[in-house]
Amino acid sequence: MSGVAQVSEAVQESVGVQESVGVRTPEAGQGATAVEDLLAAVRGGRMPQIPALVAALDQTQRRKCLPALKALRKELREEWSKEALATKGALMLAGTGCHTGPAGAATWLGARDFTSRDWTNHPALAQLVAAQPVEWQIEVATRLADRPAPGWGWPLYPVIEAVVRRTGCAVPQSEAFVREWVERKRRGGPRPTLVELLRADSFTPVLLPRVFELADIGGGLSLRFSPRPGDALTEAIAELAAAGDLDRADLIDRCLARLLRGGKQADQRFFLDVLRAFALTPQEYAARVRDVVPLLDGLSVVAGHAQDVLAGLDEAGLIEPEVLVESSAVVLFRAEKKLVRSQLGWLERAARRAPGRSGPVVLAAAEAFGHPDQAVQERALNVVARHLRAAGEAVLPELRLAAEALNPAHHRRAGELFGAPVGGDGDDDPDTGWNELLPPAPQPLPIGPPIASAAELAQELSALLAADEPEPAVFERVLDGLVRQAHQNRAALAEALEPVRRVHPWSGVGRWHDCSPRDVLHVAAAVAGETPPHRIWDFLGGKKKHSPLRGQNNTAQGTALAARLEEAAWQVTADRPPYLLAIPTDTTGALDPGTLVERLAGYQAAGITPGRADLCAALLRVGPRADAGVLRAAEALTSPSGRWVAQWLRTGGLPDQPSERVLFAPGRGSKHGHQYADRWWEDVRRVAVAQPGIGAGPKGPDGERLAPEFRALLEGTEPSVARARKVGGWTWRPTAHWAAMLPWHREELAARWLDHFAAGADRDERDAGRLLPALAEAGGPAGLALHLALAYGLGARHTEDRTAAVDALLVLAARGDLDGAQLGRELGALVDCGAVKLSRLAAALTLAAGTGAYGTVWSVLGPALPALLGGEGTPARGLGDLLALAADCARRTRARGPVAEVTATAEQGGSSRLVKEARALRDVLAG
Repeated sequence: MSGVAQVSEAVQESVGVQESVGVRTPEAGQGATAVEDLLAAVRGGRMPQIPALVAALDQTQRRKCLPALKALRKELREEWSKEALATKGALMLAGTGCHTGPAGAATWLGARDFTSRDWTNHPALAQLVAAQPVEWQIEVATRLADRPAPGWGWPLYPVIEAVVRRTGCAVPQSEAFVREWVERKRRGGPRPTLVELLRADSFTPVLLPRVFELADIGGGLSLRFSPRPGDALTEAIAELAAAGDLDRADLIDRCLARLLRGGKQADQRFFLDVLRAFALTPQEYAARVRDVVPLLDGLSVVAGHAQDVLAGLDEAGLIEPEVLVESSAVVLFRAEKKLVRSQLGWLERAARRAPGRSGPVVLAAAEAFGHPDQAVQERALNVVARHLRAAGEAVLPELRLAAEALNPAHHRRAGELFGAPVGGDGDDDPDTGWNELLPPAPQPLPIGPPIASAAELAQELSALLAADEPEPAVFERVLDGLVRQAHQNRAALAEALEPVRRVHPWSGVGRWHDCSPRDVLHVAAAVAGETPPHRIWDFLGGKKKHSPLRGQNNTAQGTALAARLEEAAWQVTADRPPYLLAIPTDTTGALDPGTLVERLAGYQAAGITPGRADLCAALLRVGPRADAGVLRAAEALTSPSGRWVAQWLRTGGLPDQPSERVLFAPGRGSKHGHQYADRWWEDVRRVAVAQPGIGAGPKGPDGERLAPEFRALLEGTEPSVARARKVGGWTWRPTAHWAAMLPWHREELAARWLDHFAAGADRDERDAGRLLPALAEAGGPAGLALHLALAYGLGARHTEDRTAAVDALLVLAARGDLDGAQLGRELGALVDCGAVKLSRLAAALTLAAGTGAYGTVWSVLGPALPALLGGEGTPARGLGDLLALAADCARRTRARGPVAEVTATAEQGGSSRLVKEARALRDVLAG
C-alpha cells in the first residue's frame, strides 16, 4: 500500500470511529479536516505550517495520524530528491508533535534518517517543542541528551539547549552534550572572547569540569581561532579559575587525573597546556607530588614537564629525597635519551648540593647501565665515577651487579672503578666468541582441509566479509568451497548462503575500487541465481567491458582475481567441477606439485576440462622443483592440461627475472610550485630496479600460453615519471593476497612493489613495510630487488614498518637467504642519495642486534661503513649511533680487519661523538 493510500485510510479511520458511536457533529468533521490538513502539509513539505496544524489536534487525533506518518517515513527512506527532503523535514516535525508520549517523541526525533540533515535547526521545531507541556519537554530533552552522537556532528543539541534554558531543568552532562557544548563555544567569528562567552554561560560551572573526563577531545580544543588574549580554551580555563568563577583546586586535580589516565597524544598535549596555564606555585605542586611522579611514565612531553617540576621542587627542598630515587627508577628505563640525560643531570646536581646523598645517587644512576644506548651508559658511568668516593664502599656490591648490564666496551673501566672484573671473558663460543641468536626459520602452515558442508561455508564466508583484510587461505578455502558445494547440491548451498547475502549484498566493483577477495560474493550471487547465466557467460574472460568485477582502475592483481571469480561464477552454474586446481596447499599461497598432479588426474578421470584462469593461477603457484615420482605421474597424464603441467614441472616453470639497478631522479620539470603533493617525484632520488618481464611467457606443448591477465602480473618494470604518476594515484597498496598469487617469485614481487617500500622511507608513508616478512618467507631467489626493498624498510619513517623490516631481516638470515654485503651496499647507496635517514636506520639495526643477531647486523654494517663514512660534508645525524652499534657487534663477534674510512675518521681531531665511536671501532677491529 502506498503512503498516500495509507494517509487516506488513516483519515477515514479517524472519521469512522466517530461515526460508529453516533457522534456526527460539526466538530468531528472539523477534526477530520484538521488531520487531512496536517497530512497534506507534511506531503507538501510545508514545515512552517506544521506547529499550528499539530496544535489544532487533540491527543486522540494525533495518535491516529501516526500510522500514516510511519508509512510515509518508510516510503521515503531511500528517497533523496529535493521534494522528498522537504517532505522528510515536515514529517519529522509532525511525528514529533503527534507522539504524545515523550519516549516515542524522542525516538522519532532522534532517528538517524532525520538527524542526517539540519531540519532540527528549523525554527518550526523550536516552536512545536515549546508548545508542549513542560514535563514532556524535559523528558524528551533528557532522552535525546543520552543518545550517542555520531562522529560527524550532532544536530540535536539546539533542541536540548533551548529546553534546558527555557525550563531551567538540570543541565545534561552526557558526553555527547558536553562535546557539542564546548565545540560550539570555541567556534570563531566576530564576537566576545571565549573567556567572556564562558563566563556569561550558566552551563559553564556544570559542563566545563566534565571536559576533563572526555577522551579524544584535545585535538580540536587545542586550536586557536583568534590572536586575542583569552580566545584559546587553555587560557580561558585558567582565567576563569584565577578569577574564582571556577574552583581552581578542583580543576587542577581534574587536569592531573586526566593526564594520569593517558590517551592519545593530542589529548595529553592539550591537558598539559591547561596545566601549564594554571601556573601552579611550587607549594601547589609539592602538595600534589604523588600525582606528579606517575606522569614520568607518560607521554614524552608530559614526562619532561613532570621531570622539570620535580627537579625544581627537589632543589627547593620541598619534597623528600626519596622522590629522586623513585623518579630515576622510572625515567632511566625510558628510550628517550633527552629525558635520561636530564635525569642524570638532576642526580649529579643533587649529589653536589648534598654529598651525603651520593650513595643513593650513584645507585640510582646505575639503573642506566642497562640502557640500550652506549652513550647513555657512558654518561651514567661518569656520574657514578665522580661521586663514588663520597658514596663509600658500601655501594660497590650493588654497582658491580648493575655493571653486568653494561656494553662490553665499558666493562674494563667499570672493573677498575668497582675493584672487580665485570662481565665474562667473551668465550661463549670457542670458535667465534659469540653464539648468534636467530629465530627458527619459519615453516609454511598447511591451508587446512576443504570446507565440508554448506553451513560451514556460510560461516566462513561471513567471517571473510567481516574481516578488514581477509587472509589468503580463508579466501581460497571459501572460493573452493563454493565450487565444491555447488557441485554437490547447489540448491542447498543457495539456501545456506541466503542469510549472509542479506547482510552483505553485492552490487559489483565500484569505479574507484579494485577487485578484492570480498568480491567472492559475485560467485555466491551466481549460486543463488541472482545473475542470469547468459550474463555470466558474457563476463567470462572479460569479454564484455561492463563486467562487474573489472573496475576502471583495476590493478593487474585485481584483474587476475576477476578472471578467477568470473570463471568460478560460470562453473557453479554450468559445468560444476568437483573442486578447483589453484587452491594452495600452504598459507604462503604455494601449491604442492604432487597435489596439482593428483587434482589433474581426477579431472582427467572424470572427463573435466579445467578452467583456463584456474589452471593459469595453479601454474603460477606450483613449486618449481618436483621429485622424480611426481614427474613420472605428471608425464602419465594425457589430457592437454596434463601435458602442459608436465612440461611446466619438467622445465621449472617461469624463469627468474634478472634485476638491474636504476637511479630514478627526474628532477624539476617545467611546472613549479606543487599543490597537494602533485609531481612529488620531482623531489625524490631513488635507487630502483628494472626487470624485462616474461613477455608472452613459456609455450606449452600444444602452444598454450598463460592468459593475458596472468602474464600482466609479471610485465616488465622500469622506473619512469609515468609509472610514478600511476602509482601515486592508486588508492590501494599491495596485500598478502597479491603475494599469494606468486609465492615462488618474491624477487619479482619486490621489484614491482618497490615504489611502496621506498615511499615509507622518502615520503614518510605509513604501513609500507608490512609485507616484507611475507616476502622473506616466500620462495624463489633473494636478489637485488628484495634486498633493496628491505633496505628501504629498515629506513622507514614509522616504527611499525621498521619493525616489520627487522622481522624480514631475521627471517632471511635464519633461512640463509640474506646477503649482508649486498644489503649493506644498498643501504649506503640509499643514505647517499638521501632516501634513508641514518637515525631511522640506527634504530632498526639496534632493534635487530638486541634480539641477539649481532653477527647478522655486523654482516650488514661492515660493508655499509665505507659509503656511510666516505661522503663529503657534515656527517648526518645518527652516524655516531651506527658506529657505536658497529663497534658493539664487532666486539661481540670478534670481527677483525681495518676499514680505511673508519681509520680516517678516527684520526680526525676533536672529541665529537662520531670521532670517539670511530676510534672505539678502529681499536676493536685492530684486535
